[in-house]
Amino acid sequence: MSLGKTASLEIRTPEGVSFALPLASPISRAVSWMLDGFVIMAITMAVSMLLNLLATAFIGVPGLSQFIFDFAQAIRIFLGFVVSIFYAIVLEWLWNGRTVGKRLLGLQVVDERGLNLSLRQIMIRNFFRIVDIMPSMFYLVGATACLFTKRCQRLGDIAAGTLVIRQVKLPEPAIDQVLSRTGYNSFAEWPHLEARLRQRATPEEAQIAFDSLLRRDELEPGSRLKVFARLADHFRSFAEFPEEATLGLSDEQYVRNVVDTLYRKSVVV
Repeated sequence: MSLGKTASLEIRTPEGVSFALPLASPISRAVSWMLDGFVIMAITMAVSMLLNLLATAFIGVPGLSQFIFDFAQAIRIFLGFVVSIFYAIVLEWLWNGRTVGKRLLGLQVVDERGLNLSLRQIMIRNFFRIVDIMPSMFYLVGATACLFTKRCQRLGDIAAGTLVIRQVKLPEPAIDQVLSRTGYNSFAEWPHLEARLRQRATPEEAQIAFDSLLRRDELEPGSRLKVFARLADHFRSFAEFPEEATLGLSDEQYVRNVVDTLYRKSVVV
């Protein structure tokens, strides 16, 4: 992978839903890391200043003042390591795979299967940072791994099974654009069942289904599967279409057919 090149990872779930994850480039990851480095430096400097103030309070005390200064220096070195590791662990857990730098750059750490991160994965990828930053904080090992792996992963990502992706904001499509994705609505061959579906579905339920399609790309992959599974089960209880109409449909496509029936078909009729 070249420095300026970005790619996407295509994932297909067992439910038949396909989606693409745009991968972060090495440059965007480097900039994000530098921004996080400034935050870590600021935290470390603030604590160091407190330690220095504590040390100066003991100036003039024989033997103790030097001990305090030496102790403060050791704490600063240890603190730099602890903050750099646990800063990312805490924020990626609380902010769902994001740190300050990643939020500013629109990046996010995800499971390589597109699922939510586990705490174990977050800890593994960040503890491996000890190896990735070598030699001497220059991140040569991690940068080399990002450049030569197909999915721009450093060693910590490979060990934890994670990816860093770009969050792309898509323009909200018009209703015709949403419904046109269906191409052919298999429900149309059963007009009496479509009529039953339109009769039983409330306007609020139709709006929820429509909004879920509009916002599908803003949902995390795992959440998207759950949302459309629940919606599909809900609408199945209104009208039971025969197997010929539902064979091979994913939950998301089922909901798309429902929306097509509730909106476009009702207008045509």
